[in-house]
Amino acid sequence: MKSIIENYIPVNRQEEKDRELMLQIIEHEGIPLGREPEAHFTVSAIVLNHQRDQFLFVYHNLYDSWSWMGGHMDGDPDPKRVILKEVGEESGLTDVSFISDDIISLEVLTVEGHVKRGQYVSSHLHLNVTYLLEADSNAPLRIKPDENRGVRWFPLDQFTSVSNEKWFNEHIYNKLYRRILSIMNND
Repeated sequence: MKSIIENYIPVNRQEEKDRELMLQIIEHEGIPLGREPEAHFTVSAIVLNHQRDQFLFVYHNLYDSWSWMGGHMDGDPDPKRVILKEVGEESGLTDVSFISDDIISLEVLTVEGHVKRGQYVSSHLHLNVTYLLEADSNAPLRIKPDENRGVRWFPLDQFTSVSNEKWFNEHIYNKLYRRILSIMNND
């Protein structure tokens, strides 16, 4: 995980600062791959269809909003393996491939205290890396009731508007949308 973060070239000031913080945490505490209380690594995915004109989001129960898929590393040091597992669990997709082998984004995300499966989880940080994947938009989808209540393809030009999380739309999804377009234009 350390080399993934070290080799990533930030695209803006947010990523520069977040990359610096991730590396500081790794340097002082090791690589937090579990669910350490203060901060731990997570991985997210943007899934496009093969024509690359649609993206897949889930309706996340905890945030009550459409959002990307992803999850905790839970001790697994391979973020690519983790994200394939998470996408399969959250959407039902089993035939998913990487558009790029490299991460396309990183960010430190704050998570407010909340109750999950009847247990209180204190506020903490997600040290998040994001991959860009693709899948067949005609493949069967299914929800994961304990995490989401919807799985749906949207037109790519709606990428920054389907979530009702204003901060995410402005700061994360907007950055990712620009990044996706840049990657597609360089293919």
